[in-house]
Amino acid sequence: MNAHAPEAAFRPQPNVEAFDVLCDPVRRRLLELLAGGERTSGEMTVVVQAEFGISQSAVSQHLKVLRDGGFATVRADGAKRFYAVAAGPLSAVDAWMAQFRGFWAPRPAASLVVVEMSREKKKRPPPEAIPVCDGQLEMF
Repeated sequence: MNAHAPEAAFRPQPNVEAFDVLCDPVRRRLLELLAGGERTSGEMTVVVQAEFGISQSAVSQHLKVLRDGGFATVRADGAKRFYAVAAGPLSAVDAWMAQFRGFWAPRPAASLVVVEMSREKKKRPPPEAIPVCDGQLEMF
């Protein structure tokens, strides 16, 4: 923490490298695949090659970045490598993002406005009860 900054100004922040890892669409896609559970590198390679048109070695490099950044773990089972999400860096990113959730989270006051608008709509007469213009316009 900066010795000159007031204590109240300190906010825990994820490692800047976490955002470097997450900025790449291939790595984000690999994490999305892992969010569904443990997967082999081969399974993920097939999906990512089809979606991004990159080589197997490029997928391996992205998996290495995820491992090195602490976002994924790997275990060997014979010749297969099984990857899984590691929560540490994602938890840090989530904690940091919490300060911004108010910008997109539903607000109770906004919900009340929607409910009130819905009530007003129900008070309106049905469309068939509203007079239809016969096409005659009066000039003032």
